[in-house]
Amino acid sequence: MILEQIRNQIKDAMRARDQLLLDTLRGIISACTNELVSKGRKPTDTLTDSEIITVLKRLAKQRTDAAEQFTKGGRPEMAEKELKEKTIIEQYLPEQTSREDIEKVAKAKKAELGITDSTGAGKLMGAVIKEFEGNADGAVVKEVVASLFG
Repeated sequence: MILEQIRNQIKDAMRARDQLLLDTLRGIISACTNELVSKGRKPTDTLTDSEIITVLKRLAKQRTDAAEQFTKGGRPEMAEKELKEKTIIEQYLPEQTSREDIEKVAKAKKAELGITDSTGAGKLMGAVIKEFEGNADGAVVKEVVASLFG
C-alpha cells in the first residue's frame, strides 16, 4: 500500500536528516488525511490506493503551478524547491503513458467514435483519458487530440 510505503520512508528521512524529503512526505500524509475529512470520513480511516494516487496527482500539479509562479516572480530558488518536492511526490505515482501510446489510442478512438472534426475533441479526450484510467497526462492528451484536428 502506498501510504504504508510513505510512512516507512518518513522514518528513513528522519534517520538521514533529510528535511526536504521529510517535509514533503509529511505533507502527503496530511493531504491524505484532509481528503478523508473532505469526503466525510474519519481521519483514522484509510484511503484506497486509487484515492491516494488522485491526491498525489493533485499535489504534483500544485508543485508545478507553484514553480511556474515562483519563476515568473523572479524566485528561482523557491521554484527549484517546488520542483524537488514534485520529484519526490512523483515517485509514488504510477508511470505515465508515453506520447506514442496516447497517439495510437487517440487515433483508434477517433475512428471508433466516428469523430471527423474538432467539435468532438472533448468527447475524444474523455474517451482517451478513460482508456488509460488516469495514467495519461491530461496536458499530453490535449496536445495529441489537438494535433489530430490541426
